[in-house]
Amino acid sequence: MAVREIYTNGEYLQRNPGWHVAAASWKAQAILRMMTKHGIDPQTVCEIGCGSGEILRLLQTHLDISCTFSGYEISPQAYDMATSRENERLHFHLADFQEMDRSVYDLILLIDVVQHFENWFGYLKKIKAQSTYKILQLPLDVFVFSALRNELINYHRAAGHLHFFTKDVALELLRECGYEVVDYWYTLPPLATASWREVRHHPGKLLRHCVRLCKRGLQRLPGGLLYLVHKDLAVRIFGGWRLMVLVR
Repeated sequence: MAVREIYTNGEYLQRNPGWHVAAASWKAQAILRMMTKHGIDPQTVCEIGCGSGEILRLLQTHLDISCTFSGYEISPQAYDMATSRENERLHFHLADFQEMDRSVYDLILLIDVVQHFENWFGYLKKIKAQSTYKILQLPLDVFVFSALRNELINYHRAAGHLHFFTKDVALELLRECGYEVVDYWYTLPPLATASWREVRHHPGKLLRHCVRLCKRGLQRLPGGLLYLVHKDLAVRIFGGWRLMVLVR
């Protein structure tokens, strides 16, 4: 089976129900933080690998009313979810961006998607001239405990990751693609993305939700404490963080 077929034949959606809709809020907030810090006020935004389209929908509620948004997705299942969010300034396309679009945007987003590209290095080089800025978020799958537990194969099988990064490797390769790294920082997914509203009236769901929160909180505690002292060391040992990068 070709690698990209898991995104077009429904397999990825089966492994990841909801296509990460619940994670869109914290990702959009991180993107907005980067934009605000660097005074980026785009009139055109494009997201490559937009999934359900929820990140773009959330960004639209915060950016200028004149800004237009385009999302590209190769999965028919994700595209069907995204089209329900369309409006006059937000449009989605069932296509590979690099094959179909030669437009130039103020900002291109690649959020937790580069690790899925078979040739991500060539892809980023090819689209370099198509935006003033790009914001990427990359999972940092390579850390001490992922190696000890042999987890990289699980990241590949469950999430379709083809490439695995550390912070320094990611930044070095982006520079070798010809990009200037303007800024970067670590991002950490929240302990739970499910809303309390979704579970508070269901005792069974509420209990399971609380148990998961406690378990994840305890698992994160050692890394969180070390992070307060030495961020890079905590990420290299315990993992769980991702890297958000602004390039141009």
